[in-house]
Amino acid sequence: MKFYGYKRPDGRVGIRNKVLILPASVCASDTTRIISQQVVGSVTFNNQNGCSQVGADQQLTMDVMAGYAANPNVYGTVVVSLGCENCQMDLVVKAISERTNKPIKQVIIQEAGGTLKAIDMAVRYAKEMVAEASLLQKEEFPLSELIVGTECGGSDTTSGLAANPLIGRLSDLLVKEGGTSILSETTEFIGGEHLLARRAATPEIHDRIFEIVHRYEKALQMVGEEVREGNPSPGNKAGGLTTLEEKSLGCIHKGGHTPVNAVYDYAKQVDPKSGLVIMDTPGNDPSSVAAMVAGGAQVVVFSTGRGTPTGNPIAPVIKITGNKLTFATMEDNIDLDASPLIYGTKTMEQLGDELLNLVAEVASGKQTKAESLGYTEMAIARVCNYV
Repeated sequence: MKFYGYKRPDGRVGIRNKVLILPASVCASDTTRIISQQVVGSVTFNNQNGCSQVGADQQLTMDVMAGYAANPNVYGTVVVSLGCENCQMDLVVKAISERTNKPIKQVIIQEAGGTLKAIDMAVRYAKEMVAEASLLQKEEFPLSELIVGTECGGSDTTSGLAANPLIGRLSDLLVKEGGTSILSETTEFIGGEHLLARRAATPEIHDRIFEIVHRYEKALQMVGEEVREGNPSPGNKAGGLTTLEEKSLGCIHKGGHTPVNAVYDYAKQVDPKSGLVIMDTPGNDPSSVAAMVAGGAQVVVFSTGRGTPTGNPIAPVIKITGNKLTFATMEDNIDLDASPLIYGTKTMEQLGDELLNLVAEVASGKQTKAESLGYTEMAIARVCNYV
């Protein structure tokens, strides 16, 4: 199976051709919003961080910013900073350059002479990049070039029974094609981490799976909190999930049945053609999706039993549900109905082929429901409070 995408100068393949207006901090976020509104073909996001952060916390933000610019769905990036934030322009540009060699421009608001002059400069840069990007022609590529992020949110009992196992089937098919599938949401491994660890390709990966789970629990306990106080959510419970362990057993189905070949820290660059890998992310949907996209995922497949509109500014998000009532009431948001698996009207093999075909179609340019509605939710994980 093939898809049509854009070959980047760093060798990776994009499925969208966007120009990113990147805010280096919260102080530049409104400016990048105004810039992007004036440039068709550009995207941006609301960066709540970038300043008043300690080192480890700032690194998460830096990794997401660099990863977004390096994501193959992005043609080039215009970085906009205020000028006095912790995430200084030279640091951001250096981090991006370490990941990719794609076009990059810089605008510092304080040095440009204020907001209006910075906007004028950045709009000119962005329009030039959009014009350059428009000249690129799509080429045919194998599915092995895809990195697919997997996520579940607003889960109910049908997520573990149908939607997540279907994503697992997709993961297995993608791995068979030579591609990469990312399993995320560390807090939703709890209670099932031993099942994942059994599938580790090496003893080191086995130990890392336990390490990231225990580290997450301890981090919350250090501030006097317990993960089970916030997970499952009220919506999960209303949907029939009673414990975190029960939710975890559903979540890890998204990883299918192949060996786990690597464990990546939050938002770190994922190697292509790696099979099934894990990324250490929160269960929180926007911050987990952001990390996988920063890691290089060109597309995300997202299961939801209760229904959610979540999207992303860089990568298309394909939404599936195993709840036929949710599909009927939220068809504007859901791309694929997995409930026939529960009712026996379609087999796992049939639905797996449908989902794989849908991924290939989206990779070739078909809009997801989240894209057509303009959903670009965004969050970045935090280590601690602002200073």
